[in-house]
Amino acid sequence: MTSSFVAYIDESGDEGFTFKPDGSGSSRWLILSALVVRKDKDMLLVDAAKRTREAIRYEPKKPIHFCKLKHEQRTPAARITGELPVRTVSILIHKPSIKSPENFQSQPYSLYRYASRLLLERVSWLCRDHAIKGQGDGRVELIYSNRSAMSYKDLCGYIGQLHHKPGAQEIKIDWDVIDENMVRAVNHDQLAGLQLADIVASSVYQSVNPNLYGDVEEKYLQLLSKTVYKHKGRHDGYGLKFWCGDRQTIDRVCALAKG
Repeated sequence: MTSSFVAYIDESGDEGFTFKPDGSGSSRWLILSALVVRKDKDMLLVDAAKRTREAIRYEPKKPIHFCKLKHEQRTPAARITGELPVRTVSILIHKPSIKSPENFQSQPYSLYRYASRLLLERVSWLCRDHAIKGQGDGRVELIYSNRSAMSYKDLCGYIGQLHHKPGAQEIKIDWDVIDENMVRAVNHDQLAGLQLADIVASSVYQSVNPNLYGDVEEKYLQLLSKTVYKHKGRHDGYGLKFWCGDRQTIDRVCALAKG
């Protein structure tokens, strides 16, 4: 029996910790997002990417990179994605809130891997709670947007270590849903789902990371609000998982997810 879900995963922001007073340097936030779709609805993402290109006047098959779009193009891109029968999960890490950044600087991609763990916990809960008997085996395929410098073999190994780590009660991944052998990386331009996941991650990033003038853009996340995973009416800790010391920011972003 085949898997039940596909999760397309992309990030926005970087893993650096060089913060300059004028707002330049490393991004203040790292966002890792998953767009989760039932496998039998996967082709809807291809159609959505096509409609997005038409709306923003892109030529057919030109890859969609949210960061390269103007505001008037980003708005329909977020709207079209926000109307899809998908759910999204985002991990929002405010790097200045990390009290011991050296813990994530000793090995490359440590922060990305930790964000992946938090993401996979929530993706596994989402898929577990919404599996339909007879529609696949309940598992989810994990497709990451390829980062050329990072080894996905190492990432799979990290996920495997989480799975088989003795006494790891703090790891809350449902291993009936997540299989470290069902992880792969694909170039952004090869799959519509990855381009839509980029829209999600970038939209969340825009809602929290101020530009050089101190402003954030909230509209894109509002347009995606129907897709944000919630449990018993709650987004915080589910579709939006924060590592941030500012409760006001958390409350503001969760309010955006309510639409």
